Amino acid sequence: MKAIKILFTVSFAATLLTSCYKEVVVVDNFNTVQEQPQLSASQLVNAYELWYVDINNTAGFAETPFLQKAFTVSFINGVVYANNNIAGLGINGDGFGIDVGVYNTANGILDVQHDRDGFSSFDVFEVDFNTIELYNPNNDTSYFLNGYHRDNFDYDFVFYENIHYFLQEYDAWEKTYTSNFGAINAFDNENYLQFLGAGNDATFRSSRDANGRHINNLFWDYTGVYAVGNISGNANLKTLFLDYDFFNDAFFELRVINDSKIELFHAASETIYEFEGRGYIQFLKSNGKIKDKKLGSEKSRKHRVNKIENPRVNIRG
Repeated sequence: MKAIKILFTVSFAATLLTSCYKEVVVVDNFNTVQEQPQLSASQLVNAYELWYVDINNTAGFAETPFLQKAFTVSFINGVVYANNNIAGLGINGDGFGIDVGVYNTANGILDVQHDRDGFSSFDVFEVDFNTIELYNPNNDTSYFLNGYHRDNFDYDFVFYENIHYFLQEYDAWEKTYTSNFGAINAFDNENYLQFLGAGNDATFRSSRDANGRHINNLFWDYTGVYAVGNISGNANLKTLFLDYDFFNDAFFELRVINDSKIELFHAASETIYEFEGRGYIQFLKSNGKIKDKKLGSEKSRKHRVNKIENPRVNIRG
C-alpha cells in the first residue's frame, strides 16, 4: 500500500510539472499522458478577429514600431490590419482599421512586412485561451495581445482610456461655441488648442487668433503642459488640466460629442465650450501616403497609469 501511494505521488507531481508547459490528457489507469498538439502560428493569429495590444504588459526594452503605435491588429488572409487612431475606432475598416501590411506564417513563425516599418519576425506563443505572445528575437521584446471578436470588443472602453491620443489626432482644435452663461474668465479668449506628444502628460499650445483662420497660419501664443484624468464612476467623462502661467490653471470636464468635436466645461466659471478638430491626422497613411504629425514625432503608445480625477475640479452633478 505504501509503495502504491509513493508511485501515485510521483506520478501526480510529474503531471503537475508537465501541465505547466503543455495540456495533458489521462488515457488509461496507469496515468499515461498524451501531449495535446500545439497550435500553429497560423491557427493562433487567426483565432480571433481583433487582437488588442496590451501595451502596459510589454516585456523588454526595445520597440517594434507597428505594434507600439497600434491599439488593435488583425491578421486576415495574409493582410495585416491595425487601428492606429482613436478617432473612427470601431468604424474604420468595419472595425479592423486600415491595411498596414502583409504577413506570412508558412515557416511556423509570424513574418510581417509592414508598409512603413519594414520587416519583423515573431515567435508566437499561446499564453492562455485568448492571449498570445509575439516575441521579436531581433530586439528581445515581447508584446502580449488579447483576442476578441468584433461583436464583443469594447471599442468605447479603448476610446475613453486613450483620450489623450484622441486629442493629438488633429492639427488643431477650434472653439466653435461658448455658452451664454458662466462667469467671464481668461480662457474666453483662447480660440484654438493643439495637443502634442504622447503619454500621460504632454504639451499643449493655445492661440487667440480669430476663428476661421487656416491652421497653417495660426500664431500660437502659449505653450504649456496638459493632463487628462479619470472621473470615478463615469468611464465616459474625463478631466482636462491646462497649465497656464499667465492666468490661473484651467480645469475642465471633458466630454466627447463625436469623433471630431469635444465639450469642455470650465469648472471655475461654469462656462461650456465646444471645440472642433481641424486637420485630421491619419497615422501611418492616407490614400497610400504617409502623414506625420507636425512639430512632433509620430504617435507611439507608452506604458501609462491612468490618473484619478483632480479634486480641484467641481464636477457637475
